[in-house]
Amino acid sequence: MKADGFLFRLAAAFSVAFSMVFASHVQAQITDKTVTFAGAAYGGDAASIDKRFPYSRAYESDLKAAGDSPYKRLLAAVAKNPARHLTLTTGPIDQLKGRDQALVVSLVVNNETVSVERFGAIRKLFVLLRAQVLFFDFKSMTVLRSYPVSFGYVDNLDHEPTRAEVLDRVRMVYDGANGKPGLYARFADSLAQAQLPDQAPRYLQVTHVEVAPEAVAVLPDYLKGTPGAAQTWVADMVSEAISTRIGVPVVPYSKGYAIGNVMSMQIMDGTVFNLKLPQPDYEIDVTLKNLKKIKYSENAVGTAYIYGSYADVAIREPLTGTTYLNTSLKNGEVKPVPASQTWVDDFPAYYDSVNGLFVKLAESVAGADTSWVKSAASASDISSQIDKTMGLMKLCK
Repeated sequence: MKADGFLFRLAAAFSVAFSMVFASHVQAQITDKTVTFAGAAYGGDAASIDKRFPYSRAYESDLKAAGDSPYKRLLAAVAKNPARHLTLTTGPIDQLKGRDQALVVSLVVNNETVSVERFGAIRKLFVLLRAQVLFFDFKSMTVLRSYPVSFGYVDNLDHEPTRAEVLDRVRMVYDGANGKPGLYARFADSLAQAQLPDQAPRYLQVTHVEVAPEAVAVLPDYLKGTPGAAQTWVADMVSEAISTRIGVPVVPYSKGYAIGNVMSMQIMDGTVFNLKLPQPDYEIDVTLKNLKKIKYSENAVGTAYIYGSYADVAIREPLTGTTYLNTSLKNGEVKPVPASQTWVDDFPAYYDSVNGLFVKLAESVAGADTSWVKSAASASDISSQIDKTMGLMKLCK
């Protein structure tokens, strides 16, 4: 199987039953940190890839027509930011069959969102891609590590966007735009920092998400129209905040990206693998309770609003019943609106508020700054909870 030239398809799932004993055995064998690069992939049911990723597929096709590929672009990004703790090889992954150890890494694109919202004569085009930097053992078909990455692009137009304009924005999300790294560079950065432990780590996963009706009411249609979309949106933000700020891999949110904790994997030669995600040692429970817009100040220049987000976050160990973190949190982000502006799109500000809540919490757990969490948390013993959660995160690295 040629590794180059195609964005192979991944419905990523793993059929081998996973137990804690077996997982420990597999992880304990990771003494050779050589990892085979498998390129980019699509997550979910293989039969619906064209329907779920229409613009990414068109982008992929355009690259191939020009003699390029996502595989080549990922390698170019890795060349600029090489892996520091791993040795990366680029041989065909089917050559790994029969080996005692066969570790593979791939950029697995899980979700493509393209939406157009109408505000009078203005058309707001929003493109978002979410993915996982996924490490797995090719021999045992078990997930070892997963680091969530994402990038979004927003553009305001005075006309309905054409297909060509949408494809151009999708390209920007992959390649980067306005000085911000795209998915390729974010993959390379995660790979550069990733470490595979010699012994079995503990697994962390967002397992339960609720979004209250008050919060759902202000979300855009693409998050309200599909069952589970809002919950997956929240889970992805929590997972990415933990991964990027604390450096801890997070098992993908199974309700968003798997069926029965199982995903399906099909590469371009038609081979299908079934993988089972590991059971988490620690579970994260999140409830997004409300989103509020409050007028903060007003003068001749314009009006400033505070966009508030309110959430409950808990981290527990299901085996022992131990609770490490359990508190309500609130976060506010200020958005100034010039007096000359005729319409206001509230969602980007709500996103900044919700994402900021999870990012600031993760930074507190990482030890970067605890001043925010001390004022934002309802729990009187939040400092003790943060200390316990810090210790938990070290076990998951």
